[in-house]
Amino acid sequence: MLPEPARPSYPAAPSRTEAPLVGALVDLPLGGNTREALIRESADLRQCVTQLTAARVNFSPVPDRVNSATCGLTGAGVLGADMGTVARMSPGDVQMTCRTALALSIWRRQSLEPAAREILGSDVIQIDHMGAYACRNVNNGAGSTRISAHSQAAALDFAGVRLRDGRRITVLNDWNGDTPEARFLRRIRDDACRIFGTTLSPDYNAVHADHLHLEATDTRFCR
Repeated sequence: MLPEPARPSYPAAPSRTEAPLVGALVDLPLGGNTREALIRESADLRQCVTQLTAARVNFSPVPDRVNSATCGLTGAGVLGADMGTVARMSPGDVQMTCRTALALSIWRRQSLEPAAREILGSDVIQIDHMGAYACRNVNNGAGSTRISAHSQAAALDFAGVRLRDGRRITVLNDWNGDTPEARFLRRIRDDACRIFGTTLSPDYNAVHADHLHLEATDTRFCR
């Protein structure tokens, strides 16, 4: 009998928890490890951009720059259209860190849009916001000297949405009460707390009466 040929050996495949996600995170339902996966996949700019590109989210990196001792851009870019959904940001082409863009994309696909269909019975076609990058202190400098995450383009202020059926839902006008609009806004706030490091709503203080502050940093605060 001829000797049996040697079997080729292959390196052991990495475990699922160790292997980097490729084009999966934005399309995965929210879970207990969503934020940990977000932090891991956005730790490196190239890896973060790969995640967004694979999910058909347009993101164009920009060079790092320092505008002052407390204000500048690192690992940032311009978030364009998400080609995997019909909802568009207004204003469009927002400058932010890649981690913020990835967190926002997860929140948009896995919370905001499905919650609108479930609770409000209509698709979101526009996401209204008040900007991301701004060289300022928290609370727009009112009574505070603490530097805002906006000064590093690591936060977005969400104002509301416009629906396909013509309705406009805003944090300012629809937060209070037990209406479908209020339940929608509170649902997406609660989901944002599972994704972003800091999420602030009208429940926090009067400064946030008209928006949700969505901050993709290593902090942990939700109100």
